[in-house]
Amino acid sequence: MALEFTDASFKKDVLEADNVTLIDFWAEWCGPCKMMDPIIKRLAEEYDGKAVIGKLNVDDNPDTPMNYNVRGIPTFLIFKNGELKEKIVGATTHQALKDKIEAQFN
Repeated sequence: MALEFTDASFKKDVLEADNVTLIDFWAEWCGPCKMMDPIIKRLAEEYDGKAVIGKLNVDDNPDTPMNYNVRGIPTFLIFKNGELKEKIVGATTHQALKDKIEAQFN
């Protein structure tokens, strides 16, 4: 299951983590975000115990998107050991996200 990140938990859960983390920046009213939801859930299952896959609602948590210049949604950020490694803007495929996650293990 995908984690729910918040502005309050972001530092501890992402920046201080020693793993690979993918964050899906989304909102309830965003059609493409809803299309991505099953892909995010699938990735969370596939990477359970290997990487952290989660979501951050931009309407409920405006600070983190502002800090990372997230201007459109969905946007996906990939962190490794607390460092931003990749930014993907817009809806994409399961395989494209998987490839970006896998690249962090090499």
